[in-house]
Amino acid sequence: MKKLFLDVAIEAAKASGRIQKKYLCKNHHIVYKGEPTNLVTDVDHRCEKRIISLIREHFPGHGFLAEEGGESHTASGYRWIIDPLDGTTNYAHRYPFFATSIALESDGEIILGVVFDPIRDELFTARKGKGAYLNGRKIFPSKTAGLEGSFLSTGFPYDVKKTGQNIQPFNQFVLQAQAVRRDGSASLDLCYTAMGRFDGFWEFSLAPWDMAAGSLILKEAGAKVTLTSGKAFSIYKGDVLASNGRIHSDMARVLKRSQSYQRVNFHSP
Repeated sequence: MKKLFLDVAIEAAKASGRIQKKYLCKNHHIVYKGEPTNLVTDVDHRCEKRIISLIREHFPGHGFLAEEGGESHTASGYRWIIDPLDGTTNYAHRYPFFATSIALESDGEIILGVVFDPIRDELFTARKGKGAYLNGRKIFPSKTAGLEGSFLSTGFPYDVKKTGQNIQPFNQFVLQAQAVRRDGSASLDLCYTAMGRFDGFWEFSLAPWDMAAGSLILKEAGAKVTLTSGKAFSIYKGDVLASNGRIHSDMARVLKRSQSYQRVNFHSP
């Protein structure tokens, strides 16, 4: 019997998680991609290889967009968007906040998302039009109504020391929100916003694999996601503003007043 897309995505994400746990406390071979803050480990490659191998067993005609392995298109119209280890810097320092993110794109639209945190054994899943779930239980965003009581999250680009990107918005939100966290995994930040641990999240200079699965989980939970400008969201536009919906306009106003960045655009199929 042919396995369903979601079953295969879960199997692949959990296989990746087992690899991450196995090698977490071992020495890693680390290389750098341009910036000294943008690193990749041997575990990133091990996880990606395993994920793609499992998916190809069931869907050999599908394409891939993966952080370490590049991009491939096929006539099927299906493409898997993969971040094998989201939070590599955390992982390299044994800081327990990282995940595997797997999404399925059909003719340019994300129809499935899975994010797995192996340390907490938390599996976030969503299918388009079917709601979002954490370990099988439906999730919903928070009901926080004001920015002053909000618990927010963000991240900084790898070249922040050169560009200063997001420093000004971060400063503004620190002054206006209850608290702001910076944990280093965009996929988990999106999922935490989807299920109410965070009230909102914003970040610039992200890649499609950082946002693909988490953005669908967020939408299916009933939360709101746009570009930081407030325009319609796309995983190929490089930035994201996500919230419970109630504080979205407030966050957008802060960002509009403080933004000074260049948007990174990625190729859309």
